[in-house]
Amino acid sequence: MTLNPTPALLDNLYWITLIAVVVSSASGVLKAGFKQYDLFGVIIIAVATGLGGGSLRDMLLDQEVFWIKDDIFFIASLVSAIVIFIMARLLTISPRFFLIPDAAGLATFGIAGTLVSMMVGAPWLVASFMGVMTGTMGGIFRDILSNEPPVVFQSTLYATVSWGGSLLFIYLLYIESDVTVAAIVSGISMFTARLLAIRYNLSLPKFRFKT
Repeated sequence: MTLNPTPALLDNLYWITLIAVVVSSASGVLKAGFKQYDLFGVIIIAVATGLGGGSLRDMLLDQEVFWIKDDIFFIASLVSAIVIFIMARLLTISPRFFLIPDAAGLATFGIAGTLVSMMVGAPWLVASFMGVMTGTMGGIFRDILSNEPPVVFQSTLYATVSWGGSLLFIYLLYIESDVTVAAIVSGISMFTARLLAIRYNLSLPKFRFKT
């Protein structure tokens, strides 16, 4: 199923992506901040978190990288990083607070990645996985740069939530739901499911050798 890139659809994609960049960059700052990196180091991690997943998606789809095509996304990532950096110096923030913007970034980038992929004609299963990759790769880059094991590989339900939400989004479009409604329903479902997984420590079975 290919989506025709109408002006309304492109406008929805623009705002979803912008929100995703801002909240993901914020999560990068909050995670990196507890390593006590300086401002430049924090900005690098914020940019990698906010722009990394979408960059990889665009390169794999042979599309112009979104933040190079429109530098407002790069600017938004920088501003988000600097604002959160300043706020963190003024307010007391829990070490786990980064999980909230991280969950928001997972949801919004999951929708954006799926939508972009469908607009360029990717098969539905590939489009759903592109949503997963867009939503999770920024966090992987963030954790690697912070010298920590990526959350996605050891945390409660993360990529699973993203893939389920992307598939839900595609299904809602398949039954001809309004794109905006489908994006809101799927995004809220992903965000809520991720927070519930954190709250109740829900995870997939881990690999173990039989002893």
